Parts: sequence; structure tokens; C-alpha cells
Amino acid sequence: QVQLVESGGGLVQPGGSLRLSCVASGSIISFYKMGWYRQAPGKQRELVATIRSSGSTNYEDSVKGRFTISRDNAKNTVYLQINNLKIEDTTAYYCNLGDLTWGQGTQVTVSS
Repeated sequence: QVQLVESGGGLVQPGGSLRLSCVASGSIISFYKMGWYRQAPGKQRELVATIRSSGSTNYEDSVKGRFTISRDNAKNTVYLQINNLKIEDTTAYYCNLGDLTWGQGTQVTVSS
């Protein structure tokens, strides 16, 4: 059974940084496209960033230049580095494997 476990969320002031991690078990992430999504209450889940097995990346326009997705296949882990956090980044962030499996999410709250 494939499981994804996210961590790294928390409370941070505007302008701060966080690094989210997603560790996969039961599958080898190197074969898959991995992604980070976010979902605010009452809204649809939206794409933040993806990284293919080739290493190529894709970002939602509003996060370009501030968010960086990366992967460490040896650790079966994908990361999301978030810099210059804004209040509107406040929401739950979810990891996705291969458009198939979701993690439970990690909450990011940006507040002064």
C-alpha cells in the first residue's frame, strides 16, 4: 500500500520560509511524477508544482520564483521550498504521487 506523509508545515510570519517534505512508502517515487497541491476550505484543490521523473518542473504562475520543488529519489522524498511567504499562501498543502495517491496534508499558516 502506497502512503505519502507530509511534514514541515507550521506558523510563519510574512516573508518567512518553510520547507515541506513528503516521504513515500510502498512505492519508488523515481518512476513517477510528483506534485504539491494546496486547498483552502471551500475551494478546489489547486496545483502548486510538479516534478517529473526526468527532473523537469512546472509551477503555478502565482508561486513562480518563490516556490521550488525538488526530489531526492534515494530518500524517496519530494520537497517544496517556500520562500517569501505571503498571507494568501495560508492553506493545507498536499503531496501527490503519479496523479494516483494523496498524502494527508500539512498546514501552512502565514500570519504576523
